[in-house]
Amino acid sequence: MTTAYKSLVAIRPEGEEQGECADTLATELDLSVISSQEHNYELVLEVTSEGLKLQPCGKKAPGATYADFISGAVAHRRQFGGGKGQMIAKAVGIKGAIKPTVLDATAGLGKDAFVLATLGCDVTLLERSPIIHALLRDGLGRALESIDVSDIVQNMHLHHANSIEWMHEQAEAGSSYQVVYLDPMFPHNDKSALVKKEMRAFRPIVGDDLDADQLLDAALQIAENRVVVKRPRKAPFLADRKPSLQFEGKSSRYDVYPLKKLEA
Repeated sequence: MTTAYKSLVAIRPEGEEQGECADTLATELDLSVISSQEHNYELVLEVTSEGLKLQPCGKKAPGATYADFISGAVAHRRQFGGGKGQMIAKAVGIKGAIKPTVLDATAGLGKDAFVLATLGCDVTLLERSPIIHALLRDGLGRALESIDVSDIVQNMHLHHANSIEWMHEQAEAGSSYQVVYLDPMFPHNDKSALVKKEMRAFRPIVGDDLDADQLLDAALQIAENRVVVKRPRKAPFLADRKPSLQFEGKSSRYDVYPLKKLEA
């Protein structure tokens, strides 16, 4: 993980009320604070009354990206997403009273982790990008204040860490999780469907997960029951290792590397 993104990103408070928060965040992330709309930065981390948002700049830039567990698509999926019948639930092994402890080693904005927490799992989230971690931390903090989802996000535990290093350290300490969940950034392809708003925003600051193959071995060291890898449907296997089980959808699939049977 490099710090090259620091020349691409600045922090901008929405108004005077957000100034102190913007300064604190700028110190934490070692970024500049700007006030003007005129600048040469590729991305702006906006501190607003509604939360922290990452806004791409320039012509035809998409809207802001932020972590939201209260409204929009995430809320719709929580209410109408199919519960334990969802592919991710089947892949992780949620069934009946079985609600495994999960380590989401590539948390991103926490959407999949939130689905698993909604289904009753206790989820530990790792995110190594300082900016994405800040967005996710902000989203979880706002969700804790919501009557609708506060009980869910209480089961989501966020850490800012390099997942490979963190998992090796936990393995050496004898710690483990029933399931380790991986969803690494897939290498960019102009012909692929990888043009979603958040991916366009994240790509300049995180690039591709060039060390993604190393995630699998680290995960297998710390998983008690299985490792689950989310991939684009036609993508090669992570670390070129064929899984024992797959759940395939229209655009993505879940590769499962079981170690032993899950029990309640």
